[in-house]
Amino acid sequence: MSSQPAILAEGLQKRYGTTQALAGLDLRAETGTVLGVLGPNGAGKTTAVRILTTLLRPDAGHATVAGLDVVKDANALRSQIGLAGQYAAVDENLTGFENLEMVGRLYHLAGSLARQRAQTLLERFELTDAAKRVVKTYSGGMRRRLDLAASLIMSPPVLFLDEPTTGLDPRSRIGMWEIISNLVSDGTTVLLTTQYLEEADQLANHIVVVNYGRVIAEGTADQLKTQVGGERIEMTLTPGSNVARAVEILRPYSVGEPVVEAERRHIVLPVATGAQQLAGIIRDLDAERIGLADIALRRPTLDDVFLTLTGTTAQATEANAAPPAERPLARSTR
Repeated sequence: MSSQPAILAEGLQKRYGTTQALAGLDLRAETGTVLGVLGPNGAGKTTAVRILTTLLRPDAGHATVAGLDVVKDANALRSQIGLAGQYAAVDENLTGFENLEMVGRLYHLAGSLARQRAQTLLERFELTDAAKRVVKTYSGGMRRRLDLAASLIMSPPVLFLDEPTTGLDPRSRIGMWEIISNLVSDGTTVLLTTQYLEEADQLANHIVVVNYGRVIAEGTADQLKTQVGGERIEMTLTPGSNVARAVEILRPYSVGEPVVEAERRHIVLPVATGAQQLAGIIRDLDAERIGLADIALRRPTLDDVFLTLTGTTAQATEANAAPPAERPLARSTR
C-alpha cells in the first residue's frame, strides 16, 4: 500500500442555512481498500461524498483524493475518480452501448477509444447481450451495473459508491458485491456509503459510523462489534419455570449482569466463550428441572453497532426521506 492515503479528509465542515451537515468530519482510506461509511439519513454521508468528488466546496477543512486537493486541483481530480449514486444516472432513451460511448466522449476520449472502452465494460459487467437495447427496457440491476460501468470509463483509481445497491433484489445486490470486490482486487480504492449493514460487513476493510456530521466510531467490523459487547446467550424458559432460580444458576457463566424479562421468561446472558458454555448451561438448568423452550448463542452484528451508536436501526433510517442536504447524487463529475 502507498504511504499516502487514497482519500484523506480532515475537519470537513459544511452548513446549509441553519443545518450543520458536516461538523469536522475526518476520513481516511488506504490505497486498494474499501472504506465503509455508515450513518442514518441526514448524518452527512452524501455531503461528504459531494465534497470529495468536487461537486461541493467545504466551508472549512481540507481533503485530498488520489493525492490531489479537492478544491485547488478539482479539474485534474475529476479524471481520477468515478462516482455512482443511489439512482442510476443513465439516459433511458439510449442503448447501453450509446450511454457508455457518450460518457467516454464527455471525458474527451477519441471516438474509437470511447467505443473500445464501452465494449470492454459491457463485457465486464455481463451486459453484452443487452448492449443494443435502450436502457428503458433494462431491469433495475442492469441499470445499476451500467451506471457503475459508466463510472469506470476512465479506469479511475478511486471510486465513490453512494448507496449503490439501494432497491436491488438480494441476487442483484450480491452480484454488485462481487463486482466491487473484483475492482478492489485490481487495486481500486472504494469509498462506500451504505445502509445495508451486511454490505459493509462483507466489503469494507475499515468502517466509520457518522452521525450529526462527524465520525462517532471507527474500526474494522469485528472491532466495532466488540465495542458494543461480546457474545450473549439468549434463552426462553418453559412455562412454570423458576426464572429467579435460573438466573442464580446462570450468573457464574455471565461476564455482566443478565437481562431478565420475567413475564416472557426470557434471559439474555453476556458471555465470554459462549460456544464452550452452552453445554454446561443446559446441563445445570436440567439438573434443577428448569426447562428450555429455546436457547441460542448470538454474536453482535453491525446492526447492533448501528443501534447502539445512533439510537436507531438502519432499517428505520431507510424508511425516512433524506433532508435537502442529503438528497441523492447525480453524476456530474463528468
